[in-house]
Amino acid sequence: MDLSIYRCGYEKRCPLQIKQYESGGHYLFCYIISGRGVLRIEKEPSCLHALSEKTGFLIGPEENSEVSPDGEWEYVWVEFGGLRAEEYVIMSGLSSDQPVYFPEDPRGGDELFSSMMELVRSEEECPLRTTGYLYLFMDSLIRTSKFRRQATEGRTSEEYVEGAVRYIKQNYFRHISVEELARQCWLDRSYFGKVFKSITGQSPQRFLISFRMERAAAELTASNAPIGDVGASVGYPNLLHFSRAFKGVYGMSPREYRQQYKKQTRREAIQ
Repeated sequence: MDLSIYRCGYEKRCPLQIKQYESGGHYLFCYIISGRGVLRIEKEPSCLHALSEKTGFLIGPEENSEVSPDGEWEYVWVEFGGLRAEEYVIMSGLSSDQPVYFPEDPRGGDELFSSMMELVRSEEECPLRTTGYLYLFMDSLIRTSKFRRQATEGRTSEEYVEGAVRYIKQNYFRHISVEELARQCWLDRSYFGKVFKSITGQSPQRFLISFRMERAAAELTASNAPIGDVGASVGYPNLLHFSRAFKGVYGMSPREYRQQYKKQTRREAIQ
């Protein structure tokens, strides 16, 4: 289904901290009716976001977060997913960098709250009715979000790819998966791959390997560091795997590449 509900509820109490939230690919959105607190997104670097009444916050799939309430809270929440859930979330302007919902005007917040309460009340009724209210909730979230226009008009395929490339350049030396890159952009893995290839002409995995090998080649010619150390510095702790990847890009082993460079340098020096 394009949009599916997993759980929802209304609470009026001091909630427990939300730690190591593992949604199995689902989103969690909470709207704070009353209360204050802090949302901590566990990523590099860790980000803190202030929470207050008549705002909300989103926790993405597999995202580790912690909510620290200041006193008693009254809030309503919904856990959802689906084939187009990610697309709808992007339309709202919410992301791992901007997880806090602010209504464009106070009436928008009231509308979102009402739609969520209708969703909670309908959960014990006909599943079709609940699904209908889920779509109404999502519609309210998108239309009333302060960041909606920025997301729908300002975010292009090029910007998604630029963000992914920037992340690769900052993290190429450690293990990175295509799933991780897609999560950074808040996109489905398959859709992210299509967008990335349409802009760069390469799959995300091929681009990552090529970038790593470019950095390795530069290190091989600029230093006498052991081949294994060069491989480890670009995310390949296994020497055999590094040599295979390097040869796949340059057609020769790292050792041969370094030797060829030295021979070329000596010939140029003689001339």
